[in-house]
Amino acid sequence: MQLEVHDQKLEKLLNDSNKLIRKVGLEMAKMVKKRFNEMKASPNFKEYVSYGLGKPHPLIGNFDKLYGIHLNKNYRLIVEPLVKVLDDINLEECKNVNIKGVVDYHDGKIEWLIP
Repeated sequence: MQLEVHDQKLEKLLNDSNKLIRKVGLEMAKMVKKRFNEMKASPNFKEYVSYGLGKPHPLIGNFDKLYGIHLNKNYRLIVEPLVKVLDDINLEECKNVNIKGVVDYHDGKIEWLIP
C-alpha cells in the first residue's frame, strides 16, 4: 500500500526521523514508523484493517471518512483511505491512504500532536 502526505510540512517531519523524535519523543516516533511499515506491507486497506494491527477503526463526527489507528493509550494515527465510499469492496481496492497526523480525540478534546 502507498502512504501519501498532502501537507509538505507534515511530509518533511515524517521523513526526518530526528525531527520526528524531537517533536514527539522516541517511543511515539517508533510507533508511528511501525504503523507506517505495517500499512506499507499490506496489499490494500481492507487487508490492513482485517489484520487488526493498531486496532484500526472508522471515525465519526469531525473525523468522518477517516480511520484511527492506535499508537498508545490516547493518541491515534489518523489516515484517510483514498476511496469514495468506505465499504468492503472499495477498501479492498484501496491501495493509497493519506496520512493526516497524530491526535488525541478522547474526552471531548482534539489535541493534535502531529502536525
